[in-house]
Amino acid sequence: NLYILFPVLIKLPRSALEKAKLLRSQPAQIVEPRGLLYVQQREFAVTTPKDGSVSILGSDDATTCHIVVLRHTGSGATCLTHCDGSDTEAEVSLIMSSVKSLSDTTGYGRLEVHLVGGFNDDRQLSQKLTNQLLRAFDLQPDDVHLVTFCVTELNDREEKDIHFPIIYGIAVNVKTAEIFPATFPEKGPDEDLRSARVLTGATLTNIYDAKMEQLHIGPYFWRPFPHVDFWLEQDDEQILQNLSTSPLAEPPHFVSHIRSTLAFLKEHPFPSRSLFPERKPRIYKKNEEGLWEQVCSDKI
Repeated sequence: NLYILFPVLIKLPRSALEKAKLLRSQPAQIVEPRGLLYVQQREFAVTTPKDGSVSILGSDDATTCHIVVLRHTGSGATCLTHCDGSDTEAEVSLIMSSVKSLSDTTGYGRLEVHLVGGFNDDRQLSQKLTNQLLRAFDLQPDDVHLVTFCVTELNDREEKDIHFPIIYGIAVNVKTAEIFPATFPEKGPDEDLRSARVLTGATLTNIYDAKMEQLHIGPYFWRPFPHVDFWLEQDDEQILQNLSTSPLAEPPHFVSHIRSTLAFLKEHPFPSRSLFPERKPRIYKKNEEGLWEQVCSDKI
């Protein structure tokens, strides 16, 4: 066993490092939208193997961010979240509660956690987040077993003196518990709306009702984004340098994604008027093809 030092001493099981090695060796699979629930930054979703709509939880585009999968082996309840270090202790408490609410933790099974993401970035933001997550799980009253530890220096590759993450995204199969590197052509529904919420500084939120098998987006409220016209006028390099935590390691679509989000914020400076006039969430359910379809609020 290896040990990592910060305010408390954490024992890292060697098996968690072996699992990281195995994960790093796998090519990223393309996950199609059928049966997928995509989780953006500062979102989490939790469900069980009984879910008839969602079989895969996934997230990608993580550079300094970490993707966390927490699972109870007895119930199979599985949570995936995309953390950026904004309020790690509160976030870990939230995802612990969400998994326990769908599990009988007094019976058979144990809580297992998988940590993936980050790299050796110049500002050491990845290392800081790794330490925060380990500490937050260590502080939990429940025993949490670290099964995969593929973060920061264990997820780092170097090319011409520039560091990059090896794995940018992962998926977990809720039915089989398999975790694998993944990319996602579809990140919706409401991709721009959900990204806008992150850019305006929102906190971690649960987007899925496992009992109803429904995706709930909002209601979200923000103030007009400062200097939105200024940012939209900037060239790609300025956006990359100023709106990324790791400009050299971002995926190729980072700038177009930020531009799209900024344009959305310009179009909707007051979401309470244009997006959520009745202060109700936008609700989606999987259709027969396994794709998200919006549910009219009067049917809820």
